[in-house]
Amino acid sequence: MVDRYLTVARAGVHESEIKRSRFLCALAPADSEQTAQDVVQAVRKEHPGATHNCFAYVIGPDGRLHRASDDGEPGGTAGTPMLQALLGREVRDTVAVVTRYYGGVQLGAGGLARAYGGAVTAALDAIGTIERRRLALVTVTVDHQRAGRLENELRAAGHTVRGVDYGAAVTIDLGVPDAELPAFRSWLADATSGAAAITVGGSAYVDVRRG
Repeated sequence: MVDRYLTVARAGVHESEIKRSRFLCALAPADSEQTAQDVVQAVRKEHPGATHNCFAYVIGPDGRLHRASDDGEPGGTAGTPMLQALLGREVRDTVAVVTRYYGGVQLGAGGLARAYGGAVTAALDAIGTIERRRLALVTVTVDHQRAGRLENELRAAGHTVRGVDYGAAVTIDLGVPDAELPAFRSWLADATSGAAAITVGGSAYVDVRRG
């Protein structure tokens, strides 16, 4: 099973201009093929007068599910370079739609491939990515007196804090790599003089940083 991968940080659009043609690359998170297709349809609806709305998407941590469309451009000059840009950057769970408004100058097959692939790469650079890691889901329960300091120490130590709930006691949800659980238990016992309780409940892919 894949332990980590990158995905787009947020939905966004980046525009490039090449020989008077406008290339608008819309990127969006997509954790299913239906979500990806919904994004494609939304972009087509937004740009009904565009010359082309080409797309590519990669779904799943292992990237096995992927599709691409040239949407009328010469075969292999749009969707495939877009897909290669996503795969080359190891980006998953992401859909890219490049809307082209023709500017009157032919780009040729090589020029088209560079334009479409480059539009996706430029959009990834502009919008950014998030790293997702498969982490054990851990809940730490501690008293109010220790909670604030413990939360700060957890964040300072680089742990991925997913949420904090202040009830009768304070619960802090976080993600910890499986291999680091024994060391984390020891660290927590030292940090709280044994006053914190810890429970582990399954695992999930968790956003851990922006790139």
